[in-house]
Amino acid sequence: MTHPVAARLRDKAQFQQGLDQAVVARSAHFALHAPSPSREGASLTGANPVAAAPRHMIGAVIPKRWAKRAVTRNTIRRQIYQAWAEWLPRLPVGVHVVRLKQGFAATQFHSATSPALKSVLRQELNQLFAQQVRAS
Repeated sequence: MTHPVAARLRDKAQFQQGLDQAVVARSAHFALHAPSPSREGASLTGANPVAAAPRHMIGAVIPKRWAKRAVTRNTIRRQIYQAWAEWLPRLPVGVHVVRLKQGFAATQFHSATSPALKSVLRQELNQLFAQQVRAS
């Protein structure tokens, strides 16, 4: 990440805190857990003072149930991080967790790294982050 106050979620406690937040946006395949407008500025707290500072954090939850192959999960995860980095200046500060809630049809996307799949992923993720920006 190029943004100085942006980081990825690393441990289970961070992901759990992110998933405990409200779902602020949905698309056909994803749900976005993020700070609601009333809790804007909420950040991770803990013993580490750096973690307590308000900052942007992102996590991606891609269950094997919905993306069986590792290459598919990695492609989805990369697209989530890239889309989030592009939307970062417009998003509220806090923890954002993008959760895959439904799989992509293997019959429609034969390759996990196909341009068609990446295009659909990017469109849905842009829609997801745009919903959050409008709600803020």
